Amino acid sequence: MQLAACASTSANPPKPASASLTALYGQLDQASRGYETALEQTRAGDAQGAEKTLDAALDQLKEASAHCGTTPGCDPQRFFSVFDHLLRLKDGSFIGDQTPGEETSEPSSSPLAGQAGAASLPEGQRSVTLLRGHQLSELIAMNGPVKAALEMWLTQWRGNLMDAYVNYQYLRHEMWPQYQNQDLPEALLFGIMAKESGGKVHAVSRSGAAGPLQFMYATGARFGLGDQDGFDTRFDPAESARANAEYVNEQLKAFNDNLELTLAAYNGGEGRMRRLVGDNTSVSFYDPRIYGQVSQETRDYVPEVLAAAWLFLHPDSYNLHFPRVDGEAGSITLKRATSISELTVCLGSANDMSEGWFRTLRNLNPRLDPQQEQPLGSVMQIPKSLEKIYGVRCVDGPWPILASDLHNAVVPVFPDPPAASAPDPVVRYTVRRGDTLAGIARKHGGCSSETEIARMNNLKFNHVKAGQVLKLPSCR
Repeated sequence: MQLAACASTSANPPKPASASLTALYGQLDQASRGYETALEQTRAGDAQGAEKTLDAALDQLKEASAHCGTTPGCDPQRFFSVFDHLLRLKDGSFIGDQTPGEETSEPSSSPLAGQAGAASLPEGQRSVTLLRGHQLSELIAMNGPVKAALEMWLTQWRGNLMDAYVNYQYLRHEMWPQYQNQDLPEALLFGIMAKESGGKVHAVSRSGAAGPLQFMYATGARFGLGDQDGFDTRFDPAESARANAEYVNEQLKAFNDNLELTLAAYNGGEGRMRRLVGDNTSVSFYDPRIYGQVSQETRDYVPEVLAAAWLFLHPDSYNLHFPRVDGEAGSITLKRATSISELTVCLGSANDMSEGWFRTLRNLNPRLDPQQEQPLGSVMQIPKSLEKIYGVRCVDGPWPILASDLHNAVVPVFPDPPAASAPDPVVRYTVRRGDTLAGIARKHGGCSSETEIARMNNLKFNHVKAGQVLKLPSCR
């Protein structure tokens, strides 16, 4: 094979690369050296220096890759490979004994993987990226399905992703501690929530799954969710996150920390996944023996959750900028009877919330009927940033009066009119002596044909006889 390759090379020498392509690949090599430098800085304990080196390398790589599509002969996959390595190193995700310049083609499944990088991460960053001793980025294979899901989140679903992020920031103080207690990464919580409900606490699917993390009733009951004084706790953000974290950890143990199989079990049922996987818990979700046997919904679900989690970790690297949200929790004691709907009207677009505060207030007060007025002295959960605004806008003055007037408007109610009897779709005609089918069609006003009448009456040879009753289509 080597001799054949040499002979082929001699017979067809490669064309020299253009100067522009050489320059682009030179920038790619510099970015790669940035990766190696950051590795050495991380091992030396210089986490801040490594972060700066990685940011500079990523910026250089993005600038060079922007010209790849217009440069003949440029291979974009080479840029993406370096880009992927830089992002994973930014999470502290690399093998502790990896030498500079050495690359791994597949994420490692070893329990020791990522420990050197993890040790250099700030505590807050570890909580975002570590999953049962593994770097989350090592468990996300950057393959075709995940790339396709990234594109969907960044294009058609971009608005949904932004809404999910904003909703999550106001629920974070309730949901994130539940994941922390189970030593699970925040990015995973966000990815599941973004896909399941977009952060709409009262979401209910066609199949009956309910809440921000979409528990089916039986599964929720297994983890302590259910009716509590007339309230379904699947709609409680904190309780739902607790149950979800317990479920994820249970399935991670069952599938030997295989995150893809765990997510597939959450969507498609753990019983089915265990039957498909058997004892081989190291098998990839994308193995045809697994991937080809699950539903299309589950095939889409797994990479879409992982892609949302990945964007939560690396928004800037995908030209994505999440809004800054002050989600600090607060509360008010009502100084006048009001409902969530009325409160939404008088708060308006305070703090530049262009879509208003209805969704946030509903999410923070899941047990309240948004149309039901709460009595004076009731406590309602709101973002802390709205506490002073409530006192200014919603206690006295025109806005609460307007909100109350709109809320108490009377809409006339009338019983539905009786349904008109449906016209008979056919009429009857008694054949007279001398009638023909064509003549009957003409007498009938021309709204049917000889062929149609014959078909409706199962006539052979279009023959009719006197006294025969035919069905004709109604012309009305």
